[in-house]
Amino acid sequence: MSLTSVKQQLDRLTGIEPGRHPIVSCYLKLEPRDRSRGKYLIKLKNRVKAVLDDLPRQGYGRAEREAIAADLERIQRELERPGSLPSTQGVAIFASKGLRLFEKIPVPTVHRSRLLVDRTPLVRELLAAEDEVGRLLTVVLDRKGARIFEVTAFGADEVRDLTALASRGGRFHSDRHNAPGMGEHTYNNRIRNEKQRHLNRIAEVLFDIDRRAAVHGVVLAGIGTDASAMIPFLHPYLHDRMAGVIKLNPKQATVAHVHAATLTARAEWERAQEEALISELGDALATGWGVAGVRDTLKALGRGQVRRLLVNPDDAMPGFRCAGSGRLTLAAQDCRGDGEAVAVPDVIDDAIEEALRQRVAIEVVHSPDAATKVPGLAGMLRFR
Repeated sequence: MSLTSVKQQLDRLTGIEPGRHPIVSCYLKLEPRDRSRGKYLIKLKNRVKAVLDDLPRQGYGRAEREAIAADLERIQRELERPGSLPSTQGVAIFASKGLRLFEKIPVPTVHRSRLLVDRTPLVRELLAAEDEVGRLLTVVLDRKGARIFEVTAFGADEVRDLTALASRGGRFHSDRHNAPGMGEHTYNNRIRNEKQRHLNRIAEVLFDIDRRAAVHGVVLAGIGTDASAMIPFLHPYLHDRMAGVIKLNPKQATVAHVHAATLTARAEWERAQEEALISELGDALATGWGVAGVRDTLKALGRGQVRRLLVNPDDAMPGFRCAGSGRLTLAAQDCRGDGEAVAVPDVIDDAIEEALRQRVAIEVVHSPDAATKVPGLAGMLRFR
């Protein structure tokens, strides 16, 4: 799918005004572990059942419930079809029978699988994806050249194609008239110098691109040790933004391959940062600049205190939204004096949506060890 078509879909979705027809918004994780043995479908079916069971509590009438059930069935059928899944690590689907709406958008990453019903399509996660992924540079190189790609959440473009500047001379041939090894030593020196000039030139081009418009990360790709050999040549500014080293053949890599591989590398890099994130949370809790647990985190989120929201991907909990202010709570009585308590099937899903509305940074903690330190939700505060 092209970047232009994704933009057109987003334009259609953001143009929908709140109305009388309910809209189902589905975000589904499609990482390798989710695809394994159809785990994503099991999660989807469980969420469909939970949403259907909760519709009467949310005040939807019979005709609306039937329309929502039809939308959920259509989404499920679409994702069950062989070959219907995108190659990306997530997908978003928006469906409304009353609006004759059905949009499926491949997305680079999903915070966690969510299924929500509202009067508008919940597109904030899609709109935030571009900012979260940012602009990455991926270099696919070998001894003879380098292809540089600019990668964003929804696409990639090849921006430079460099050819190594080789000096004259071919393969080494022994010379019986010279001292043993002298010709080979000269040949190896020439090859080493050519390689260093090649890597230096790539590094200079990358620095120049970054200087004109700063990038969020750099991914190096190649065969064998070609990619990792590039690391010492990077400018310190770019070295600090290294997001991974992957294997790709420069002659065979397509734009689609580069896009998918770059986003996978970025996701793995983020996983590696989770221990540091949990350590930061521990320091914040010790100094009063953090909260942990669903109840306390929802309270801080309702006050606008949270600057970074941490989410355990495996936890789910029913709750309520106060009609007066939109605050999320675990108990209906917590909405006393703040309008009617409207039931929500999973308050953690709604907390993610609320955090997106407030432009709060969201971190879903996937590492099993790190996730045990996040009891459903946790947050780092911007003020106390």
